Amino acid sequence: MGNVNAEPGRNHSTRPVEQHPWHRYVALGDSFTVGHGDPDPLSLGGYRGWADCVARELSREQAGFSYANLAIRGAKIHQVVAKQLPQAIDLAPDLVTFQAGGNDLIRLDADPDKLAAAVAPAIEALCAAEATVLMFVGPDSGPRTVLGHVRSRIALFNENLRAIATQNGAMVADLWALRDLSDPRMWDRDRLHLSPIGHQKVASMVLDSLNVDRTFEPLEADPLPAQTWRQAKAGDLIWTKEYFVPWVLRAVTRHLTVVAPVAKRPCLGSVQGCDPLYRGND
Repeated sequence: MGNVNAEPGRNHSTRPVEQHPWHRYVALGDSFTVGHGDPDPLSLGGYRGWADCVARELSREQAGFSYANLAIRGAKIHQVVAKQLPQAIDLAPDLVTFQAGGNDLIRLDADPDKLAAAVAPAIEALCAAEATVLMFVGPDSGPRTVLGHVRSRIALFNENLRAIATQNGAMVADLWALRDLSDPRMWDRDRLHLSPIGHQKVASMVLDSLNVDRTFEPLEADPLPAQTWRQAKAGDLIWTKEYFVPWVLRAVTRHLTVVAPVAKRPCLGSVQGCDPLYRGND
C-alpha cells in the first residue's frame, strides 16, 4: 500500500457535528462489519473497521450514546438472521446496519434470489421494531478481488435488496455506487476484506447516507507504480498460495470441530477504541 495523505490545509477534527436522533446503534454482519483488514490491537477483537468509525462519529456530542456490534467472522445470511437478529431486537436499537451475503455469494451453488428472500424477514422485523435500518448492497470491487469474480451474482442480489428496502422503508448503503472500491488499494492483501483506507471510505459513505457530518476526511493513497504483466502474475501466484489455497482447504475440512467465533461487541456500551483516523501503514 502506498503512503496516505490527508487533505492539506483542513482540520476536520474540530468541525462541529450536527445533532442526529440516534442513541442506540447495533451493527449486524460478518467479517466486513467486524472490521477485518483494519487491525488495531486497541480495538475490541483486534480490529477497528468502518462500523467502529461510524459509532465514534455518531457518539460525538450525543450524551448516552451506546454501540453494539454483533457481527461474526464467516457468518452467512441464515446465521445472521437466526442468531444476530433476535439479539439485536432484544437490545431495542434505534439504528441498525444490516450487512450479509458475501460469504454466501462466493459459493458455487449460490442463488442470489433465494439469498435475498432470506434477508427480507429480518428487514421486516427490524423496521417493525421502529429502528432506522441501513441495508448494505454489495460492491463492484473489480476483477482482482474475490467478490469481483461473482460480480453478476452481486448485481442481482443487490437489486433484490433494493426492492426489500423500498418495501419496508429501509435505507440503502450503496457499496456498488462507491467507485473507490474498484481500486485494489481499498482491499486487504487477501483480496476479500477491506484495507484500512477502504474501511474509512465505507465509514464516510455510511455517515453521508445517514446525513451525519463527519469530523474526518477519508485519507487517500498515493498512486501505485505501474506493473508489468509478469509482476501482476507473480502477485496473483503469491495470493493463490497464501490465501486462496488455504481458504479452499478450510472449506473442504469445515466439518472439523473448531472454536466458534463470537460477536465483536455483544452488549450495548459506550464507544471506546473506535478511533476513525488511520494511524499508519498496517
